[in-house]
Amino acid sequence: MGLSEFDPAARERVSWNTGRKVGAKRALKPRQIWAIRFFLDQNGRLRDRALFDLAIDSKLRGCDLVKIKIGDIVCDRTIRTRAIVVQQKTGRPVQFELMDDARASLLRWLELRGGALEDYVFPSRTDHKNHMSTRQYARLVDEWVTGIGLPGEDYGTHSLRRTKASIIYKATGNLRAVQILLGHTKIESTVRYLGVDVEDALTLAEGTEI
Repeated sequence: MGLSEFDPAARERVSWNTGRKVGAKRALKPRQIWAIRFFLDQNGRLRDRALFDLAIDSKLRGCDLVKIKIGDIVCDRTIRTRAIVVQQKTGRPVQFELMDDARASLLRWLELRGGALEDYVFPSRTDHKNHMSTRQYARLVDEWVTGIGLPGEDYGTHSLRRTKASIIYKATGNLRAVQILLGHTKIESTVRYLGVDVEDALTLAEGTEI
């Protein structure tokens, strides 16, 4: 039987989030993006550099990012400039652009990794036929941010998903564009995700055409 919050025994139980910082994770700033890239390059972490660049440009949730296959981003032996992925959470397709840095790092990784179009871009360490786990991805993100001196509790995989969206919003104020890029069905979800003032954001969105 469960305990009431008022039961004496409940006072002895430790909450699951005791000592942990909960809530939305911070987005990375441009200088922090370059710091992580430099950290990964200096340490010869070719796979991680490709994974980091793809995470930033794709703005995908971790569960979708780790399942990307080579054929999703490669066409005629070159890295696509744009790719489309169907989101696991919503079942809706989302399109993203791959910038030069991401295309270069992905090409270097895939030349080393090899594989066929139906293979995962980032295979599991224990079973190369399977994809990297979201838990492993989360551990890597923690290594990256702490590697450049950032507090690990403030950042996570969602930080990478939020980063480019936050940069685009700050540069353009175009909330609806960010909504599309993130694949959100409701603009309110985008507002909460970006952590902007609700009334200001919705007023801006109403007057913004895409």
